[in-house]
Amino acid sequence: MSVEFMVTTLIVVLLPGTGVIYTLAAGLTRGARAAVLAALGCTLGIVPHVTASVLGLAALMHTSALAFQTLKYLGVIYLFYMAWQMWRDSAGGAIDVSAKNAPPAARPMRIVGAGVLINVLNPKLTLFFFAFMPQFVDPNAVGATAEMLGLAGVFMALTFIVFALYGLLASQARTHVMSRPKVVGWLTRGFASAFALMGVRLALAER
Repeated sequence: MSVEFMVTTLIVVLLPGTGVIYTLAAGLTRGARAAVLAALGCTLGIVPHVTASVLGLAALMHTSALAFQTLKYLGVIYLFYMAWQMWRDSAGGAIDVSAKNAPPAARPMRIVGAGVLINVLNPKLTLFFFAFMPQFVDPNAVGATAEMLGLAGVFMALTFIVFALYGLLASQARTHVMSRPKVVGWLTRGFASAFALMGVRLALAER
């Protein structure tokens, strides 16, 4: 494993994206446990893209406009759904964590599942791994597939660690922020707007 791979992976993982925003929102609105679950879901959502890259399915995604567009617009719909859900919660005051108005605890599988879908429904990730991994593996070498899977495992581990840290840091500010309903409303609408903008960005994305 090269230093270049580690540095590049850290840069990619640290850059804010839908997974980071989802994990921050989970940590800020529901606490540390939800943040870790969100990070786990986002990490698991990488598995199908890695599998597709290793099996060569990413090549089909790259050449088939229909396959790419179908997955892309499913992702766009889901991001808009996440935006609408957060905006609705902010309008209804569902994220007030005072003892009297605390929101019902989300089921762990729901938190994880949302994180999985956010990454699964992003075709750009498949193409990213298709272009990214081969740069650090000799495709003609013996055990190239195993090496690629190993690199993917490192990428996923770093993703989980970084996302969890983002979420845990957000959860530390939870009590301070949540005692101010107006701030809660603005933050929640900010997260909703971020998901909507990323939905627009994905809709405009080309292969």
